[in-house]
Amino acid sequence: MGHLVTSGTFSLDGGTWDVDNNVWLVGDDREVLVIDAAHDADAIAAAVGDRRLTAIVSTHAHNDHIDAAAELAGRTGAPILLHPDDMVLWRMTYPDREPDRALADGDELTVAGTTLRVLHTPGHAPGAVCLYAPDLGTVFTGDTLFNGGPGATGRSYSDFGVIIDSIRDRLLTLPPDTVVRTGHGDTTTIGDEAPHLDEWIARGH
Repeated sequence: MGHLVTSGTFSLDGGTWDVDNNVWLVGDDREVLVIDAAHDADAIAAAVGDRRLTAIVSTHAHNDHIDAAAELAGRTGAPILLHPDDMVLWRMTYPDREPDRALADGDELTVAGTTLRVLHTPGHAPGAVCLYAPDLGTVFTGDTLFNGGPGATGRSYSDFGVIIDSIRDRLLTLPPDTVVRTGHGDTTTIGDEAPHLDEWIARGH
């Protein structure tokens, strides 16, 4: 498993913010899958190296998670995968290019013998997904669950009640020692986050 941090901006609802994004790579020395091609196609391509890139998986379509996806796909021929419920966000960045394949809850993606199970976890975005890799003991949560709580729900196409349901029903049911690899910031575990659910609900954001 590989990881790099790329820097750029996130824009929505008329505002723009500087952000650092986690880009995750799952595979071996022959083939690899990229989760969230953010900001810097050169850096991601360098991390892929001479391996075959099997897919570019987008956990959701906020621009900071997809803004290097088309360039990376163009260079490598790898398909971009996105849940169709996020097309409204996708088109803000790519009005003239469609994703190559649709993700659906329960889909299984396999790379280098590792299976990633797609969990549809709306709330931060309508088509947000997490990718659970039981063999690795990890879940890639995008911006659904962070070290410290749920992803933001204060902007368009997001919903606090929906993200809480997604986290409670889809993520906190995973084994407690599952490592949570997030879209921004530090990793955590399901067991570290689960006790705080009631606090998040009380906070209401």
